[in-house]
Amino acid sequence: MKIGVLALQGDVAEHIASLGDCGVSASGVRSRQEIESVDALVIPGGESTTIAKLAKAFGVFDLIKSRIASGMPTYGSCAGMILIADQILDGGVDQESFGGLGAQVRRNAFGRQVDSFETDLTFAGIGGAPFRAVFIRAPWVESVGAGVEVLASFNGHPVAIRQGHLLATSFHPELTGDNRIHRFFVDQLCKESSKAGI
Repeated sequence: MKIGVLALQGDVAEHIASLGDCGVSASGVRSRQEIESVDALVIPGGESTTIAKLAKAFGVFDLIKSRIASGMPTYGSCAGMILIADQILDGGVDQESFGGLGAQVRRNAFGRQVDSFETDLTFAGIGGAPFRAVFIRAPWVESVGAGVEVLASFNGHPVAIRQGHLLATSFHPELTGDNRIHRFFVDQLCKESSKAGI
């Protein structure tokens, strides 16, 4: 299995390292050919409007949207969560997303860069000790549709959700050295899709 990390902006190298520690082949992708060649995709944090604009500039926005809709396992962290949500609250002018995840996500809900923080979360499905989550200008989930599973919450707001082949977190697990969420993505989403022949 080959996993791509969308290499337009954000913590690309950190996600590649985390996936590598999980024993899978991962590389940065940005061209049509590179994105067409991968079995799954990680969309890292960064600035959601900038990533969307760059995806259009590189001619891959519609390709990513189409591949997500057709069942490609995709994990979005922070800005990546915003970019795979069907609805964005407090988005910029002409804010667009790849969509696919039946959730309403509020951009920068936890505040500005100076409001960044860390906290321990119980994350369903990964077992062991609480997960130390790093929130940086993070979104939260305002509401979810049918079929969306809440995996972790903070102060009453979902901050990690799953819907079938899609996983999203408000926080940045790639910055922690704890690879349990990346392993969850590989084992629970990517391998399940592979078995189903997606």
